[in-house]
Amino acid sequence: MPMSKRSHHLTELGCIACEDLTEFGAGKEGWLTPDAGTTVLCALDAHSLAIANRSLVLILGWSDPDEHRVKIRPELSPIESERITAIEWLVFDDIKVIAVGTSRGFLLIYSLRGDLIHRQMVYHRQIIKLRVRGTKKDLMQDGSSEEVCVVMPGVIARFDGSDIQSILQRWFQDARFRFWDEKSKKDLEDEENSYGRLPYQLWNVSKYGSCVDAAMTGIMPPPLMELQLLLLLGSQVNITIVQSPLEMML
Repeated sequence: MPMSKRSHHLTELGCIACEDLTEFGAGKEGWLTPDAGTTVLCALDAHSLAIANRSLVLILGWSDPDEHRVKIRPELSPIESERITAIEWLVFDDIKVIAVGTSRGFLLIYSLRGDLIHRQMVYHRQIIKLRVRGTKKDLMQDGSSEEVCVVMPGVIARFDGSDIQSILQRWFQDARFRFWDEKSKKDLEDEENSYGRLPYQLWNVSKYGSCVDAAMTGIMPPPLMELQLLLLLGSQVNITIVQSPLEMML
């Protein structure tokens, strides 16, 4: 008896077609292939899509084609040939921002209007991935970011979501009570870390090979009054490692 062909039914969720995508190579054959001349990074959340190339981040509302589009051009170092290497959404209740990682190891956080909220050097290596662990029910609902993992070759940094949320809440609270003219916007962007530096934990994992990806998987009960974190590491030697802080000292 011949096997019946399996049919796949796809449901359209939205459309992002716009002229702004031409800056990312849209319209050219193979513009999204991994070996394309222009590397395109994407981050999807419940209502928006962020797309980035080496120097530009474009925020689109994929569920509403008429929603206002935002372009973000981070201030990158031309001397160091700095470029955008990672993007990810950060969501804390009613606060949503976009995080950007660069080839020099900087973590940048922007509002949905394109305002620079925070800029901080994590480590002097290229940021490969930004991973967020949090609560999320489904694609149609925003979740809450509990912690952020910054992945670099041989080095991993962990930021607690509550620390990031505290800075964001102060920034947005000030934004509601302050008149933002062009001069004050520029002054704010020139003032790096105006709300203080974000604390984070840093681990050296280079002895296991060149790290290409990582993710926080949970928090263990604290033996001997010490907080234990679980990390899943992916390396070029195809191994998965679980580490505790005693094994992660630089």
